[in-house]
Amino acid sequence: MDNSSGVGVLDKAALVLAALEPGPATLAGLVAATGLARPTAHRLAVALEHHRLVARDMQGRFILGPRLGELASAAGEDRLLAAAGPVLARLRDITGESAQLFRRQGEHRVCVSAADRPTGLRDSIPVGSQLTMTGGSAAQVLLAWEDPERMNKGLLKATFSAAELAAVRRRGWAQSIGERESGVGSVSAPVRSPSGKVVAAVSVSGPLERLTRQPGRMHAPAVVAAGERLSQSLRRGL
Repeated sequence: MDNSSGVGVLDKAALVLAALEPGPATLAGLVAATGLARPTAHRLAVALEHHRLVARDMQGRFILGPRLGELASAAGEDRLLAAAGPVLARLRDITGESAQLFRRQGEHRVCVSAADRPTGLRDSIPVGSQLTMTGGSAAQVLLAWEDPERMNKGLLKATFSAAELAAVRRRGWAQSIGERESGVGSVSAPVRSPSGKVVAAVSVSGPLERLTRQPGRMHAPAVVAAGERLSQSLRRGL
């Protein structure tokens, strides 16, 4: 099979990425695996690193970068969004609060689907809204299972701590009380890809006068169940 596309630089970049699929590689390892000249392999690896398609491990070896995971997650977004509408509507009806689905994009989290409480005092987050990763239960969920380096970077400006993220990982859900907005609470749980990676956070949010100072006690079971239903939809491929 001819693996040449006719665009030489792209073919060579694809060779570098394929060489990293089995695991970390030194520059010498890349040269051996790709057959590229050492300067060419280095130039391509560094260029791919600039675009986060390649990264380095603690030993300085080249590894596949986080952008590939983000692109893979985005490729499954249509399936996730197709499942999200009815799941969020059911979650809203069970809890009586507005429900949302968040995905991480760089240093923000974006609301990609929502089902608002129809009447009364509510927390309404329009689809497309970009919110900070420094506060809120969805931010906690999206950060809690990140690799240590990215997690520690995210904690630098966060209103929550490493100990709180450890608690999120233990119990499988997060809660926030006025982190994002005064008087508003929320509960979030992870949505996982078929490989187990956290690709989104499903949430309910509303005024603390209804959610109380322990919103997880009220709504964690329903939110976790919604996260699992969305995860199952990705595993089934709808």
